[in-house]
Amino acid sequence: MVLNLAKRAKKAFPTVAQLDAQHRNRILRAIAASLLSSQQAILKENAKDLRQAKTRRLSAAFIDRMSLDKKRIRLMAESQRALADLPDPLGKVVKQWTAPNGMKISKVRVPIGVIAIVYESRPDVTSDCAGICLKSGNCVILRGGAEAINSNRAIYNVLSSVLRRFCLPAGAIGLVSTTARKEVRALLGLSDYIDLVIPRGGEGLIRQVARISRIPVIKHYKGICSVYVHQDADISLAQKICFNAKVQRPGTCNAMETLLVDKKIAACFLPGMMRRFQDAGVELRGCKATRKIVKAIKPAVDKDFRSEFSDLILAVKVVRDIDAAVSHINEYGSHHSDSIISRNKPAAETFLKRVDSACVYHNASTRLSDGYQFGMGAEIGISTDRLHARGPMALEELTSYKYVIHGKGQIRE
Repeated sequence: MVLNLAKRAKKAFPTVAQLDAQHRNRILRAIAASLLSSQQAILKENAKDLRQAKTRRLSAAFIDRMSLDKKRIRLMAESQRALADLPDPLGKVVKQWTAPNGMKISKVRVPIGVIAIVYESRPDVTSDCAGICLKSGNCVILRGGAEAINSNRAIYNVLSSVLRRFCLPAGAIGLVSTTARKEVRALLGLSDYIDLVIPRGGEGLIRQVARISRIPVIKHYKGICSVYVHQDADISLAQKICFNAKVQRPGTCNAMETLLVDKKIAACFLPGMMRRFQDAGVELRGCKATRKIVKAIKPAVDKDFRSEFSDLILAVKVVRDIDAAVSHINEYGSHHSDSIISRNKPAAETFLKRVDSACVYHNASTRLSDGYQFGMGAEIGISTDRLHARGPMALEELTSYKYVIHGKGQIRE
């Protein structure tokens, strides 16, 4: 099955790559409209997945990731419209120069080709990734998790109907509609047809894809994000940001997993912050210094500071100063997203410069690590790799480039 999907995608790629920007944007707006008009059918299928998830007693955070409602479908549609409104990434001249022999050389953005997305639980990824691949002139093969198979099929049906209406090849967007794990292994071996693999999900999935794949992989293994409350933080602002970073959607890769608090402000900041977290159902695990200030919480062990909980669990540590905070993040973090809360601009600049993460923040929540929040339209994932793409992967990150050369009879001597 996946071989046929890959062959169709490879065949469709030249057509998709050559679509003009206006045509691609019309398709994206049509997808947005169809998502909204089909929301009842999508929600009906999502309800099936949710019933099965509850029967399997999956965690509340996991169920939240796979849950759809009218608001989330509206956001899915808005994401498509936002993509349509963005400048076309294709054909953009990155650089131009004249070579010593007089040749005019341009470095021009082009699509990558066929991209496979392997993801878990979140059905909104189905439409987001399809839209961003289409906008960037790529074909895409989607393989979602078994737990959201009905939702993914329903969203894919919407996408397929729009492709047919615009007479696009069916291979432009493909869905692996079975849940058999052998299909993933087969997909990851099709290096003759697929140019890039992007896994989205937990560390286990990403490591498995990276180990098996014969195709280049862009990945992030964990989202161990930290917020450091500096000694010069505004207490009210720090509480607002920390609460949002942990509680707003704890199952996402950009949610805060570790809270670091400067010892000079810990006694003032921690009691009120911990009460607020506890009232929201957050399980707190603290270092010795934290537990001297807030008694009724679990002790934190070393493993807690290396864990992506993806749930309402938070590791808390009191640190000596900004140097200790930076050292902790660089050693224990996952180079994803980290934030400092401070009114001290030099201290903030020190943090932003020294923390080795894809996204570093001053006075803002790590939950903002997102292509849509960055004004990039939808994203295809957050990369913690260093090559090709880092941070939110949006349109430019889904392009490559070629060199276009104009000469006047030059030859090599």
